[in-house]
Formats: sequence, C-alpha cells, structure tokens
Amino acid sequence: MALRQYLDSRIVIIGCGISGIAAAQRLVKRGFCNVRILEATARSGGRIKTGRLGNNIVEIGANWIHGPSEENPVFCLARQYGLLDPEALSPENQAIDIGGHPPWVPNWFSSSGQKLNAENIHPAVEMFVELLEESMEFQSQGREPWPSVGDFIRAEARQRAAERWKDQDPSIQALRLCLISNMLKVECCVNGTNTMDQVGLGAFGLYRTLPGLDCTFPGGYESLVKNLMSELPSDLVTYRRPVCCVHWSGTETGGNPVTVECDDGERVAADHVILTVPLGYLKKHHSTLFHPPLPFHKQHSVQRMGFGTNNKIIVEFDSPWWDVDCEVIYLLWEDEDNLVDQVSDIHRSWIKKLFGFTVFKPTERYGHVLCGWIAGHESEYMETLPEQDVTHSVTQLIRRFTGNPTITPRRVLRSQWSQDPWTCGSYSYPGIGCSAQDLDNLMEPLPTKGAQSPPLQVLFAGEATHPCYYSTVHGALLSGWREADRLISHYSSINPAEPPRSKL
Repeated sequence: MALRQYLDSRIVIIGCGISGIAAAQRLVKRGFCNVRILEATARSGGRIKTGRLGNNIVEIGANWIHGPSEENPVFCLARQYGLLDPEALSPENQAIDIGGHPPWVPNWFSSSGQKLNAENIHPAVEMFVELLEESMEFQSQGREPWPSVGDFIRAEARQRAAERWKDQDPSIQALRLCLISNMLKVECCVNGTNTMDQVGLGAFGLYRTLPGLDCTFPGGYESLVKNLMSELPSDLVTYRRPVCCVHWSGTETGGNPVTVECDDGERVAADHVILTVPLGYLKKHHSTLFHPPLPFHKQHSVQRMGFGTNNKIIVEFDSPWWDVDCEVIYLLWEDEDNLVDQVSDIHRSWIKKLFGFTVFKPTERYGHVLCGWIAGHESEYMETLPEQDVTHSVTQLIRRFTGNPTITPRRVLRSQWSQDPWTCGSYSYPGIGCSAQDLDNLMEPLPTKGAQSPPLQVLFAGEATHPCYYSTVHGALLSGWREADRLISHYSSINPAEPPRSKL
C-alpha cells in the first residue's frame, strides 16, 4: 500500500482541548490529511478558559505554566509565539527549582481579625513542607504505611507537634495546628481533591515537577490556544457536536474499524479515534460511551484515579488590605486545631474551605485583584449559589479576618467547573489504591495487545493519561503528541521508507 493511502487514514479526535489540538497539529504537520476534531462545546481550549473581570484578563481555568523551562513544551510554544513577559523568559527564572511550591511572600490572618506574626507560625509551615516531601517518598520505596496522604500527615503532624512544641505556649501550639489544617486545604486545591484523605499515599510521588518559577500569560492562556489553532485548517473542527458512543472492534456494519456516533445522529466512520475527554467525563459516562465496553482493567483504573473540583473566586477591590509585597494570603480558622480539611456543615460554612487568596501581580497591570481558591464538595456547593450569595460570603469572610467592617469588593467572578457537563470537575490526582499501572491502563489503546482486530482503533490522551505530569497543561499537550506519534510510528513501521520523526 502506498504511503499516500496511510496519510488518508481517517482520524477522529474527540475534544478540542489542548491535548486534542496538539494531536491534530502533530498529525497534520506530518501530512495526515483526513483528521477531524469533534468538539461538544462552541469553543476550543477545554479547561483553558480566559475571561474578563472589569478591564482585567483573568483565567477561569488553567492559571500557570508550571515549571517554565526548556523541558516544558507549553513554555517553549509560548516563547515561540511571543506570549510571555520578559521576566518569565530569563535564564534565572528558568533555573529556579521550586519543587511545585512557589516561594511566595505570605500574609497570615486569623478568624479573630488579627494579622499574624510569621515567626510564631513558621515552624508549622516547615513541618508541613517536611511531611509533604516525606509523603512523596513512599512511591519509590514501594510501601504505604497509611492509605492516604491525609492520614499520614495528620498522624505524623500530631506526633511531631507534641514532641517539638511541648514547651510552647498552648495558644501558639493550637495556632500552629490550625495552620496545618489550612495547608491541608491548600493541598486539596493543588491536587484537585475533596480531601487529602482521598489522595493515595503510595502513588503521591508519581508526580514530577519541572524547574522554573511558575508564570502566567499576560494576554490570557487562550492566546496559546489561538496560536495553535491558527496553524490548523479552518474546517478541521466541528463545534457543538457531542459524541454519545464510540463503536469499536468493528461492531457497526460497514466494515469500518470505528464508528463515532454523535448526539445529533451523525455517524462518522474512522480508522482511528483519539479520545481526549476529561477523566471526570469518562468516570460519569464510560459505561455508555464505548461499545463494546472498556475492558475491566481499564474501567477499574478510570474509577481508581481521582478527579475533583478546584474553583476560583476572583475578587477586585478599590484598595489593598494586604501588604505591598504580599503574593499569597492565608486565612487561619482558630477552631481548626484538629487538623481538618473538610467542613462539617457545608450549607452553613462552605466558605471555611477557601484557604485564602493569591495576589494578581503586577499591581500596575491588574490593580487590586485577588484569586480565592476553594476545592472539594464545598466548592461544588458554592457553584450552586447565586452570585450575590457568593459575593456576600466572601465580603463577610474578609471583614472578619481583617477586622475591618468596611471592606467591600468592587467585583466578583467565580468558576463553576463541576457544573460544566463536559468536564465534571477540574483535574486528576492518584486516588487511594492507585499505582503507576493505573496511569498505564488509562493511556493504553484499544484493542489491547494480542487482539485479532485492527490495532490502535481508540487511543487515549488528556492530562489524566500522563504518567507524571497529570493535572497540568503540559501533561495534556504531551499526551496529545504521544498519541499522534503512536499513529505516526505505526504507519512508519508498515512503510519503513518513511522513518519516524523525532519527538522533540
């Protein structure tokens, strides 16, 4: 068979997020001329979503380039397209290795309206960082003394606090424990989970960070999507075209390996399908999305991997109530010395799950804008409330913690990722009982090895399928390239005259 016929292979990509776009771009550049993206919504980008608050460009979805350095393809593309501030491009910025936790300048406030002295609480910060680092070591040791990261941190923090701080004033001891509760809520946001009790201890260390001080897109993350899309044929994406079922293994008549059935009744014949839908959507719909169903080992991995909600509440003020150099604000509830990361009464106290705010910088560009972070079921409940209720709760929260009853936000905007029917949450994390095998299972194409039917009928991409960069934009992008390269390699091996291209 001539190479021309290979390049005519019908490839359908489901989802026009960054992984779907990356796969399409790779295939089109390689000469594949029958590539089509089916997108359920009216826009490209998926969980990359830029909005406006007053005159400001703000991110509703993905916020940072995590680890902006040469190894990060999102950084390299953003630099190539000229989308970053000069500071982000500096060699110094790329060389800083923050280990996933930016060295932000903090302000600490307590629920009794006090601005806290950092000296009193810094030992608790150091202890929490120490415990978090230890949590990541169990994966390489192949042991799991506790089922979850939350269980481990809670048990060890209590023991170490009793030993190390026994000579401290009881009120300072209690405040430090309240700080650890706050740090657990921070980690719920970082991991996109309801509670750290749902994050598997044995797999926690699978995540890898890249060097570089996290940076943002001055013109919005969607500027990256726009640039990538401009390099694709304009008719390649069909919008507002949800898919209801992928019929694989030749189960549909007509001799096609795969048929993609859309909600509107259209049936698209394909040789290969690259599925890039979020894991949250897959968890909810996998039983009807595939015919025949996913193999059991793949179903089990879909269920074991975690996928939760992390939302933003972006708040603009007329003037700042935080220090000029402050980059992050932490809110410590003084009744939380029992190491909690969940609220007992969500309806009445959901706002307690909001750990604090990051500060939009530089001030000259944004004015006085904060981004509040809230994860889990409390975050999902927040999504259901009228906007004025959210604004009222945030206003009361800030007045309480600052002791200033006059502070009033100018504008508020919140994200609602769990209510989005096409994402069903924010991003993935390794759940209890998870291992590297589950991530391998998620990315494994159908049919599985050894089957008699044509290979690579359904391929899987998206952040949740990356073995160590799950939950990130660069993980999603790399997974799209990976599946495109899988098809390119497949056809190159059938036609050895056409060598596989470098993956760089």
